[in-house]
Amino acid sequence: MFRIKARVPPKVLAMGLPVVWGAMAITYKLACPLAQEDGFGARVVTSAVFFAVGTGLIMHVRQALLRELRQVRKVAGAAQSALLRPLPARIDGLNVAAAQLSADRSACVGGDLYEVVATEHGVRAVMGDVRGHGIAAMGTVAALLGSFREAVHDEPDLGQVLRRLERALARHLRERARDEHPASGLEPDTPVAEEFVTVLLLEIGRDGEITALNCGHPWPYLLTDAGVEPLARTDPLPPLGPFPLPPDLTPLPCGSLLPGDSLVLYTDGVEDARDARGRFFSLKAALIEVVRNHPITPQSILRTLFAALLRHTRGRPADDMALLVLRNDRTRVHCDSLGARGTARPATGNPQPTNHL
Repeated sequence: MFRIKARVPPKVLAMGLPVVWGAMAITYKLACPLAQEDGFGARVVTSAVFFAVGTGLIMHVRQALLRELRQVRKVAGAAQSALLRPLPARIDGLNVAAAQLSADRSACVGGDLYEVVATEHGVRAVMGDVRGHGIAAMGTVAALLGSFREAVHDEPDLGQVLRRLERALARHLRERARDEHPASGLEPDTPVAEEFVTVLLLEIGRDGEITALNCGHPWPYLLTDAGVEPLARTDPLPPLGPFPLPPDLTPLPCGSLLPGDSLVLYTDGVEDARDARGRFFSLKAALIEVVRNHPITPQSILRTLFAALLRHTRGRPADDMALLVLRNDRTRVHCDSLGARGTARPATGNPQPTNHL
């Protein structure tokens, strides 16, 4: 004999208990003689029965909502991990570590993006910040990262990579505008005009030479034996979205990343973080403290900075925050490309950073 077990759908089980409670309350009211009496004791018992049924229903609905919220967080977290996939600990001689902290507690996702890819043109990195945060920003992050991961291999010029990102963003916003207003059937003239993305593109050559294109993003900090300084001080281009890119997109030379030096890329949520008194977080001061501690690794930089940020905001950041650290641990560079910063320095220590805090 074989027994066939029928699987009851979860929705049927979820509705079963409320239906049973409701049936019991109605049966009590219609069939129980005590419920028909008008005495004080009978009224107390009837009120207690309906109060217990109502409380049970409320608790059941609350538990169902909590289960649904946990499922949404789980799905959102998996989507975020697929978009911001863990970076390798080492990419073409550079030690790498990155992490992101979302301000959206309900979904655990944010609008920050980063990626590092080794190509025949050098190591190329992107750091960006989509307007807004949460699940709504994930589509824009996916469009830009997908375009970047293809363009860095196809385009020898960094300016063409940026133009590919601009086209990907415009295409994504047009599609989103059509989805939000499908009834017109017309191509939107200004798709989601208020949307924008700040983007920083970096290219690090085999000799450590750095070139960059910046569209409205904060410049990263360069950590050397001499101290902590911004990678560049020039004004960036406007963010992607509101305005078209200029015809000339010549990458900006930004010096060299010598062995032992580190680059710290970040989104504006880091320096915009405020404490209870409204004071902004000083990233440069925090990095100066990091430089005083040796050995310096990307992992230790991330741990120190995120710990300081959480203390500063009391664990309640108002905006998404992302950090990406690149450290040059190559043993040899071409001396003719070092410029005014002198001869190459040997790599110090043997750090083994990871991408987890």
